Amino acid sequence: MLIEIREESPGDVAAIRDVNKRAFGQDQEGNIVDALRSNGAALLSFVATLNDQVVGHIMYSPITVGEVTGAALGPMALLPEHQRQGIGSRLVEAGNRMLKETGCPFIIVLGHADYYPRFGFKPASAHGIKCEWEVPDEVFMLLVLDEAKMQGVSGLAKYRHEFSTVS
Repeated sequence: MLIEIREESPGDVAAIRDVNKRAFGQDQEGNIVDALRSNGAALLSFVATLNDQVVGHIMYSPITVGEVTGAALGPMALLPEHQRQGIGSRLVEAGNRMLKETGCPFIIVLGHADYYPRFGFKPASAHGIKCEWEVPDEVFMLLVLDEAKMQGVSGLAKYRHEFSTVS
């Protein structure tokens, strides 16, 4: 299985929409991805391809805690028939590594409590960071990439408006 992880290209847009729809069983995540992209708010958008077919996608967008801007991971989606094969892990690892290399201070994810800790994510509440929406503590997680930039950072994490306004 030859999986390639690369930045999305304009020709991937329809396939990314399809991956999100099939992974989540609805259009909302694909609509959020399209809105973030259209508004220039995609910090990073990677696809996973198998034999040149897009089988997975991950997007990161800006998120702020106080005066500090980091990255929000999500959505991350894989075609159902390609889940549980390590492809999602490769997408997360590639994206997180790229953000660390570019000096991003932190990444926040609202996701599965049994999946994201393997990448170093921990409940954001341990750092005094809360989600703007009512979510269980264990699914709102933080990965600190730069301890110095995160000294004393706490408060409400604010996602881009697309997450609240796009359905």
